[in-house]
Amino acid sequence: MGRPRNFDENQVLESVREQFWNRGYAATSLQDLMTATGLGKGSLYGAFGDKHQLFLQVLDSYRDEQLTGVRQILTGPDPALQRLTLLLESAANGFAADAHRRGCLMVNSTSELHSQDPEVVSRARTTYQGVEDLLITCVRDAQLEGDLDPGADPQELGRLLLAVLQGIEFLAKTNMDASALLQIGRAALSHLPRP
Repeated sequence: MGRPRNFDENQVLESVREQFWNRGYAATSLQDLMTATGLGKGSLYGAFGDKHQLFLQVLDSYRDEQLTGVRQILTGPDPALQRLTLLLESAANGFAADAHRRGCLMVNSTSELHSQDPEVVSRARTTYQGVEDLLITCVRDAQLEGDLDPGADPQELGRLLLAVLQGIEFLAKTNMDASALLQIGRAALSHLPRP
């Protein structure tokens, strides 16, 4: 029987996430992870597997948090068009408020590893498909509520809004200010087809 773990796994994953988010996967060494967590190699690998497995666990946790946040906004009690506005404004303000302008961990990881790691790409595709599905459902709600043209293709509009979200994230990395990022989101929404 193994010894009980005397560390908080969630706290370790959070510390590891910060390392990967700040430095990227390749630039994060085992020593960086050990320093960030205060754990030795045996404890770290015994609990989480190797560096790659640990990274995938971090991405899975991050994906779950992100999808939960998007779902909470897009399925809330407000009218659908207001929920879409809230999502775009939250993204613009959130990315602008990050002093380091790190952007999205999933996007960063996919950009870094897309040609080398199909597991990361698969997780990213699943994540963005989940966001797209939530956007499409919210667009349909806005159509049913009479705020968007019922003849418009909800999938097309959902994908457009996903691209706008990703564009806001990228432009935030260029130090574009929050007001400009908000303007992009609001302009995108104002150009959605009305009845």
